[in-house]
Amino acid sequence: MASRPASRNLEGGLAALLLGYTAICCASLIYVAGWYPEFHIFFDPGSLHHAALALSVLTAISFFFSIGEFSFGYFVSFYLYNLVMGYIWLSYFSHFEYDLALARLSAVASLLAFLIPAVLITAPLPRTYELSRKAFHALPTVILVLAATIVGIGTTYGFRLVGLQDMYSAQREIAYPTWLNYLIGATSTTLLPFAFACFAGRRALWKAVACLIVASLFYPITLNKSTLLTPGWLLFLLILLEFFKPRTVVILSLLIPVSTGLLLLLLLDRGAGVIFGTVNFRMLAIPASMFDIYNDYFSKHDLTYFCQISLLKFSDCAYRDQLGVVLANKYHLGNLNGSLFVTEGIASVGVTLAPASAFACGLLVALANRASAGLKPSFILTSAAVLPQVFMNVPLSTILLSHGGALLFLLWYVCPRDLDEIAAESTPVEEVARSPVAPAAFPEAL
Repeated sequence: MASRPASRNLEGGLAALLLGYTAICCASLIYVAGWYPEFHIFFDPGSLHHAALALSVLTAISFFFSIGEFSFGYFVSFYLYNLVMGYIWLSYFSHFEYDLALARLSAVASLLAFLIPAVLITAPLPRTYELSRKAFHALPTVILVLAATIVGIGTTYGFRLVGLQDMYSAQREIAYPTWLNYLIGATSTTLLPFAFACFAGRRALWKAVACLIVASLFYPITLNKSTLLTPGWLLFLLILLEFFKPRTVVILSLLIPVSTGLLLLLLLDRGAGVIFGTVNFRMLAIPASMFDIYNDYFSKHDLTYFCQISLLKFSDCAYRDQLGVVLANKYHLGNLNGSLFVTEGIASVGVTLAPASAFACGLLVALANRASAGLKPSFILTSAAVLPQVFMNVPLSTILLSHGGALLFLLWYVCPRDLDEIAAESTPVEEVARSPVAPAAFPEAL
């Protein structure tokens, strides 16, 4: 992709962009508190100066994203930075009673402990195997057929076209066998975005569109907002990559939706409820508030010592149900799943040792960096498009297994590194020529 002045200027002002984003997020959380106080999200102008001072210190960490090179760990780390930033802000208005000062210190230390390996460790792994060009050319088509087959199987258990307002109640009626749950999670979260990235890199328009169509069909069988938004999210990131470099795209991928939700709220008030509620509340505020809820609960109850992980569950585990269900029964706010910071961290080992757990998780993400080293940054970003959002709401152990994270890392490892040559060999020139939108929709960066 040719370099553009707008892209160069924005890259040079990455630090300013990060500061602006932080300010917009704080403003967003103020309005979230006004709309959703029943979710224990509050705002008190009397504590504003304390929250602002704490965030001004935290923004020093944001400059980490100005100096770090793009990698999968960079992508994930920025999304997790949002959780800690949001929690630090919300904690100054919390109504819960626990050691807030220690919890804030633990959250910041956990973020740093995760960032250091996840952003800085990028050296390639020794590679002992690589897919042949023929196999790699066929792989995305195989994934597309597999995804369509899984959708077909899922429809035999139920196909529900319901609106967002009825989504959560209808979810309770879904019951798939365990093996199908794993296939649905891995395919919708990692395999289809990977196939889409492959087709986009080859400028294979119609196969890429087929990926988006199949991805959209996962919503009626899962009734999950992530699957509903995946097709639009993939296109959104692809368009951003046409104009900006990957590091800038990572920041804009949250800055644009959050700013849009806040602007529409200011202009339309209640008329912006769906967008503001989906992005500003559900996507960002709720994952950040999990720090507050998990800290409150586990300051008064036994730690899990990782027994919430199915493979590690033992007979004397204090929790028989999933943590999201346990906290839902306590706080009556729905299924309260959380990120690795609150599950593998606060819930498993407590606030004092949470940074050590975060460091171990950062090392696992660094392994993904090393597995993907040598691939084009835009290809990594597109094929991993959905995973950072999942990191904000789901434990790392669940991401690796149920959402196919480990499978994506393996695919990166075995991918050929000469993707530009493969794309040149396999590009359906006549297909692109027939489509006037193809050059703009499929940036050369992939």
